[in-house]
Amino acid sequence: MAAVVKYRWVNEITSALPRRDRKGCEYEAYVPDRLIGRSFLLDGAVAADVADAERAIQRLDLQGTTLMDTEVLARLLLRAEAVASSHIEGLEVGGRRLLRAEAAKAMGTPAEDVTAEEVLGNIEAMTWAVTFLSTAEAITVDGLVEVHRRLLANTRFHDHAGKIRETQNWIGGSSYNPCSAAFVPPPPSEVRPLLDDLCRFCNDDNLPAVAQAAIAHAQFETIHPFADGNGRTGRTLIHVILRRRHLAPRVLPPVSLILATRARDYVAALMDTRYVGDPGSEPALAGLNRWVGLFAAAAERAVDDGLRFEARVRAIQEGWRHALGRVRKGSAVELLVGALPGAPIVAVKSASELIGRSYERTNEAIARLHEAGVLQPVKVGRRNRAFEARDVIAAFSDLERQLASPDAR
Repeated sequence: MAAVVKYRWVNEITSALPRRDRKGCEYEAYVPDRLIGRSFLLDGAVAADVADAERAIQRLDLQGTTLMDTEVLARLLLRAEAVASSHIEGLEVGGRRLLRAEAAKAMGTPAEDVTAEEVLGNIEAMTWAVTFLSTAEAITVDGLVEVHRRLLANTRFHDHAGKIRETQNWIGGSSYNPCSAAFVPPPPSEVRPLLDDLCRFCNDDNLPAVAQAAIAHAQFETIHPFADGNGRTGRTLIHVILRRRHLAPRVLPPVSLILATRARDYVAALMDTRYVGDPGSEPALAGLNRWVGLFAAAAERAVDDGLRFEARVRAIQEGWRHALGRVRKGSAVELLVGALPGAPIVAVKSASELIGRSYERTNEAIARLHEAGVLQPVKVGRRNRAFEARDVIAAFSDLERQLASPDAR
């Protein structure tokens, strides 16, 4: 049964800190139940919400195909998801700023925007996870550790990358002791067994995929197995499960954009899953249902706004085609019209690689797109000249604002 375990904190730092930070205390670490063998009873309304969310996610995957390449929409929404997941952790970066940093990196320009660079690392780690971890024979602790390593490898926390914690951590309160913490995760000795159990749960198919992803995420955040980067790793796990269960084989719903909007409810609902005692008790079941219900609603909302975004991008492309006039099928111009939503800032070289056409043909196509008002020149870094599709960048920024509006529908 889930329990709290009492420990004594003795602070070894005795000077140069305020009294509240250097004091010792008794604190309680929370040890959750294992997931394997546990019964999960969803209320009728919550079960219906889960079913609605699953149908919505399938609709996004099936209907989000009107762009020339489904990967374009998938890449845009995955980028938006990684941005939102980073935002929850305090890494704030706007769409245009991120896209310019992404373009600069593709051109080999040294990183100047540290925050954008860290968010790009989040995108790459999430891409790797949903591509490889979701198709592996099984989700493993080593796989989760690798996701974490990729997330933190090029950040200021790189020393912690890919390392399961061996010390006690906590959330809230002082940075120097857990005396006033809002939550204290399990002690280090419990982390590995709990992660093994979590992975076994992730590889089981007995629950609906949305409920499984919600419960797995809550358990991961409760274990808090790393010194930093737990939130981003745990939200990546959501998409690994949705992809592994074939609910979203191509396009992932940007759930974190909704959770970031409702951050207070998100954190409160996670806390509600941390019962003490019998998992079949009324408080335990009520907490489970509050969290799964919130998660399912977030997933459904993410799909609705994702589809509206897809329709807007399609309309932008139609406007481009009208401005361009007659375009030869299979030409570099046509290929760029299809590819630009997924890469709204390009140089001639990167565009050439993107569409598989020669540098000369691509250069001519970019000139025509510029003349038609589709692309505008922009400087990336200190020296590199590139071109940006401002309509798409504006749509991407509006998507973030739309999903960040609690009352938007």
